[in-house]
Amino acid sequence: MPKRPLDHTPASARSATSAASAVPPPPHDLPTPLLANLTPSEFMRRHWQKKPLLVRQAVPGIAPPLARDEFFALATSDDAEARLITHFRGAWRLAHGPFEPEQIPSVRRREWTLLVQGVDLHDDRARALLDRFRFVPDARLDDLMISYATDGGGVGPHFDSYDVFLLQVQGKRRWRISGQKDLSLKDGLPLKVLQHFEPEQEWVLEPGDMLYLPPHIAHDGVALGECMTCSIGFRSPSARELIGQFLYHLAERGSVARQAREDDRYRDPRQDAVEHPARLPDGLIEQVGAILARIHWSERDIVSFLGSYLGEPKAHVVFEAPERPANEAAFVKKALRHGVRLDRKTTLLYGKHSYFLNGEEDRLPRSKKWLLELADTRRIEGKRFVTLSADSSMTALLHEWYLAGWVRIGASA
Repeated sequence: MPKRPLDHTPASARSATSAASAVPPPPHDLPTPLLANLTPSEFMRRHWQKKPLLVRQAVPGIAPPLARDEFFALATSDDAEARLITHFRGAWRLAHGPFEPEQIPSVRRREWTLLVQGVDLHDDRARALLDRFRFVPDARLDDLMISYATDGGGVGPHFDSYDVFLLQVQGKRRWRISGQKDLSLKDGLPLKVLQHFEPEQEWVLEPGDMLYLPPHIAHDGVALGECMTCSIGFRSPSARELIGQFLYHLAERGSVARQAREDDRYRDPRQDAVEHPARLPDGLIEQVGAILARIHWSERDIVSFLGSYLGEPKAHVVFEAPERPANEAAFVKKALRHGVRLDRKTTLLYGKHSYFLNGEEDRLPRSKKWLLELADTRRIEGKRFVTLSADSSMTALLHEWYLAGWVRIGASA
C-alpha cells in the first residue's frame, strides 16, 4: 500500500451543486468527481482490488438518503437487516433487529452504532445512490448499508473480504487504515475486531468525502459527533461457497442426472463377507469415484449458475404488486407517457443466450435489445417505449413483470 497521501480533491468538486445522490451514473467512460476525476476505466485499472483511494467531495452537497428518524424507523421493521453495536464501559455488545423503538439508545449517549443492510431495497433515494457505482458489474454489486453512530461510535478495527466504498453523508468520521499482514482477531468478542491494529494513514471525512478500500485492508472508523456513513459493498463469494452452490445447482436442474442412467445404482454382486463391517469398502469408494468422474459441465452451465445464484433476491425480499393494476392496454398507454423502470429490488442480469430476472432463467427473446437496455439502464424512457410498443411480445412480458411488482411505471422514482 502506498505511503504517500491518497487525498485527491478535484478543483471543480467544491462548486455548488444540487444533491447528486439522485443523479444516475454517467453513460460514458468520462472523468467524474465520484472517482477523483478518474474515468471508471482508470479507477478499475489503478485502484480496484489494488490500493485505497480517498476522494474529497466525491458527491458534493450530499444529504443522507434517509433522515435520522426514518432510519431508526427502518431498523424497527421486520423487513430490514439491522444490528446495534455498543461499546459502553469498554465492553462490545452486538444485538440483531428488528428493534423496538425503546431499544435504540439515546442519541445523546456516546459510543453506539446502528447498522442497516440493504437500505437500497427499501428506499429509492438509497437505490439512486447505489446506482452511481454501476461501473462495477451488477453481478458483484451487493447493497448499500447505512451506519449511524454517536460520538465515539464504531465497530472496532477490522477488515473486510470484499471491496467497499465508504461515503460520508452526515457529520464527521475519522478513518485509520493499514495494509498490515497480521489479520488475527481478538477472542471472545461478538465482533471481528483485530487483535493488533497498526494504523499507517489517517483522515477525517466530512459529508461528500469518500474512501475506497480493497479487500483485507485493515480499517477503523470512529464518529466525531453524530454521523452517518453509507457503505457500498460488493459480493465476493468464497471458492468453497461457489463450489457447493454450483454442484447443488447442477443437481437441482438435472444436469447431473442427465449424465447417469436412471437405473445406474450402486451394485456389489462380488462383495465378500467382511470381518470389519464399519470399514468403508474399497469397491464402494472406487465405484462412487467413477460415477462422480462422469460429471461434466459447460460454460452455459456456469452462466446459468452465476445468473441464478447472484441474481436471486435475499430471503427477506418481498415484491409488492400494484394496488390497482392496469390491464395491458392501459399499462402500455401509461408507459408511452411515463416510461418504465425496474423496481428497486429487482435484479436483471443476462448472458449470451439467457437472461435472469431475480434469479429465474429464461432464453433471450428475439427482441432482446429492449431487454438488454432495460437491464443495463434499469429504465426505458417513454419516447423509447414508443418504438418498443410495436413489439406485442415485449409489452406482454413487461406487463407480466409489472403485475408481479418487478417493473414500475415511470422512468424515475
